[in-house]
Amino acid sequence: MSTLPSHSAVAAGDDQLAHAITHQPGQLKRTLKLRHLVFIGLAYLAPLAVFDMFGIVSEATSGHVPLAYLVVMIAVLFTAFSYSRMVRFFPIAGSAYTYVKEAINPHLGFLVGWAATLDYLLLPLLNAVLSAIYMGALLPEVPFWVWVVLTVGISTALNLVGVKLAASMNMILVGIQLVVALAFVIFTLVNIANGENGAAFSATPFFSGDIQPAAITAGAAILAVSFLGFDAVSTLAEEAERPTRDVPRAIFIIVIAAGAFFMTVTYVMQTLFPDVTELGNIVGASPTMAKYIGGAAFQAFFVGGYMMSVLGCGLTQQMSAARLLYAMGRDGALPKRLFGGVNARTGVPVANVLLVAVIALGALFIGLEQVTSMVNFGAFVAFAFVNLSVIFTFFKFLKRRGPGPWLAFVVVPAIGVAINVWLWFSLDGLSMIVGGIWAAIGLVYLVIKTRGFRSPAPDLTGPINIGMYE
Repeated sequence: MSTLPSHSAVAAGDDQLAHAITHQPGQLKRTLKLRHLVFIGLAYLAPLAVFDMFGIVSEATSGHVPLAYLVVMIAVLFTAFSYSRMVRFFPIAGSAYTYVKEAINPHLGFLVGWAATLDYLLLPLLNAVLSAIYMGALLPEVPFWVWVVLTVGISTALNLVGVKLAASMNMILVGIQLVVALAFVIFTLVNIANGENGAAFSATPFFSGDIQPAAITAGAAILAVSFLGFDAVSTLAEEAERPTRDVPRAIFIIVIAAGAFFMTVTYVMQTLFPDVTELGNIVGASPTMAKYIGGAAFQAFFVGGYMMSVLGCGLTQQMSAARLLYAMGRDGALPKRLFGGVNARTGVPVANVLLVAVIALGALFIGLEQVTSMVNFGAFVAFAFVNLSVIFTFFKFLKRRGPGPWLAFVVVPAIGVAINVWLWFSLDGLSMIVGGIWAAIGLVYLVIKTRGFRSPAPDLTGPINIGMYE
């Protein structure tokens, strides 16, 4: 049943009506204020993600990482605008899956939700790759596979005993990341001021005569992973005190703050090293640069702070992915016998935790650029369909047809669709193959499950909201 309120109530920002529509006995409590939503979103983004892809994108864009970040931030802002429209109409947990389900079609909503699950399943793998890269820069004599196995093993062991990260832990991790990033920026600025590597401030990282639009787009497509999670706050609509006001505001604050942070950090990095190949280690450019700007002691501090973030994120990501699979199995979206069971003593979905661990061990065989692109596959699909959902909402539910509604519900979302499709086609071939196979599996499963679309699509509301407060 649709939970769509009347447009007049939405236009008036009537949060009491939204509360009355969505709140019933046994449901989530509305306790989150704007500041809570913003901090949760920033914690989900992981500020130190700015260092992950610097070397690869710098090489791909010929020294224009800040420009690539500007492009992807603009793209994400169009999608953020669409999220802000949809959360006013559907102030309930669910995000992209819910919006497509309600505004377009439940079966299509399932497929979009299915595509989005690829992000959850691959993020622990991405985390293991990053862990091995950073620790390898600090201790190059230790083989890459050792760090992968250790990262996956520690996260798996902690998840199996039922460890839960408190919300306060997220705040501590974000604080540590900001301190590390600030120290990195200060050291870099000192080096630039001293003329190290012939560096001087200029607009070149944002604009130069040798810019190649295709390369910038490809770089932006990779960097989109840095913004994954900005939409996570939309899944908290049922727990926000004023969802139709605060969730849209939080989304925009998160995207703009993160974009400004990412561009600032990469600007000073790119200014000091316009040609990242000078560092020698392109994939591990950031820890190598940390040693250059502050010596071995600062490199150890930088990698240590980063690893605290990596382990925290890895634990949370594996926990989320495992519980996502459990929720899908429990609710019948996946075979219950395989995915819907938990350990009687710990309450942990052991089989799912181990399955996610096996997937994460794929870090032994897949490079950073490839896994990042694969994670972005599902994100671009979800983003494109959220924008499309706004257009469908306009024609299905909105009675007003003035210039304002046409601009907000058709023109802007249409641009968002075009941008996300453009970025989606900029992903590498392997990502398109893996993502295409995943989507095909979801389609075949949906056809079988619904007996050729004659039955309702499986419900994905549970898994999309999994992991935020586990």
